[in-house]
Amino acid sequence: MIETHLDKKRQTIKIGLIRSIPKLFPGETFRALFSIGTGIYCELENSAISKREVAELSTMMREWNEKGDVIQFLFKKDYYYYSVEEVVVKTLHPVDLDPRNAAPYRLIPFSTGFIVDFDHTQEDFDYAREDGNKPYMPPEKLYEAYWLRQQWFKNLGLELSHEVNSYITSGHGRDLINTGEAIHEKHISLIADMITRERRNLRIVLISGPSTSGKTIFTQRLLTQLRINGLKPLQLNLDNYFLDIEQRPRDEQGNYDFDSLEALDLPLLQEHFRFLIEGRPIEAPVFDYVAGKRSDKTQSVHLGADEILVIEGIHALNPDLLTVENRNTLFKIYLSSLFGINIDPRNRVPSTEARLIRRMVRGDMFRGVGPEQTFTMWPNVRKGEINYAFKFQEDCDAMFNSSLIYELNVLRPYAEATLQKIPESSPHYEIKTRLLDLLAFFEPLESSTVPFNSILREYIGGSTYAPEKIIKIY
Repeated sequence: MIETHLDKKRQTIKIGLIRSIPKLFPGETFRALFSIGTGIYCELENSAISKREVAELSTMMREWNEKGDVIQFLFKKDYYYYSVEEVVVKTLHPVDLDPRNAAPYRLIPFSTGFIVDFDHTQEDFDYAREDGNKPYMPPEKLYEAYWLRQQWFKNLGLELSHEVNSYITSGHGRDLINTGEAIHEKHISLIADMITRERRNLRIVLISGPSTSGKTIFTQRLLTQLRINGLKPLQLNLDNYFLDIEQRPRDEQGNYDFDSLEALDLPLLQEHFRFLIEGRPIEAPVFDYVAGKRSDKTQSVHLGADEILVIEGIHALNPDLLTVENRNTLFKIYLSSLFGINIDPRNRVPSTEARLIRRMVRGDMFRGVGPEQTFTMWPNVRKGEINYAFKFQEDCDAMFNSSLIYELNVLRPYAEATLQKIPESSPHYEIKTRLLDLLAFFEPLESSTVPFNSILREYIGGSTYAPEKIIKIY
């Protein structure tokens, strides 16, 4: 089950920052911008904040946490309204009223702002305080990917949900869809050009990303752009190298771990990649999802001298997947859906929740997975992402932000219909309410004009690329 109480404790930290920043920096206000790593990237409204100032802010926050002045709940109307030391604060989600219960965190200076970082523990999918001296690897490429998209949004004057809504209600919904898709096409084309410039050494393109990052359709659109550039891409699916289900490793609860790298037949996979790079043919396995084991059929594959191999999967960036002597033979792409349209400067839309909505809608419409089952599975999905995808993202050669400026507007009717299937007695009712509250800030947008090659079609159906019903029986 999704632990919504953890977010309440993190929302308490936001209340503290809104309360503390004007005290320490008169005339300044707090801005929560986007998810980054295990935390949130934040800035001051009007100026940069130095490393020394972040340390001062951290000290003030710790004192507030330890003092424990209770936050007062006022009322709920669209937002939740609270009072802290006579300052009225509105938040998208409820908060824990006792600052002493705030989620463990640390403030890390980064770029012109700071990161509120939460450290992840593997044993209970909770957050625990990091040692203050533990090295922090700044997610520079993730930050650059976000800011590239934000610059495009800023050029359009579309950074907050009400601005997007105004675009739709004024009759420009189709223009909004076209703009979002043009941003995607431009970025995919730029990545294809990067690959083309390095074609002399390249043999393999690796594409990875967390759940619902849009890997399937992105890969197909990239293949098209590579062909336009004169390259001959050849695709190989990592899923076909799954071990038979009874050979899979198990997790701590004794369940089959489908996300583990050890769920793949690594010796065979590495041998096949070596053969392909050497120009030798292989008989690639074909996995039978219904039976949960490898099929008797195989696929003949040969990588010609003028071809490049394209591989997509959650483990594609893991250095243990392939053993190559020359890193220059690989081009690594990382996908992430960094949703960039926030409600207001202090209330962001968590990228994780935008991805959860994608997965929930797709599961209910095409995978035979209801919303409650999606919510039950989500913590394990997140755990797999952290273990097998996020940690390798900074090793990529290119990063693609698969979010769309209009996606929550289009997804809202689908998501609301799906969420209505959750009864009030359900243990997931709180997350249902949370997502409905979030979606209410986005004006519904008709989906009929969403292009059939859009990444969003992977979730609402009608794609020219991806099959709409892929039910993994096992």
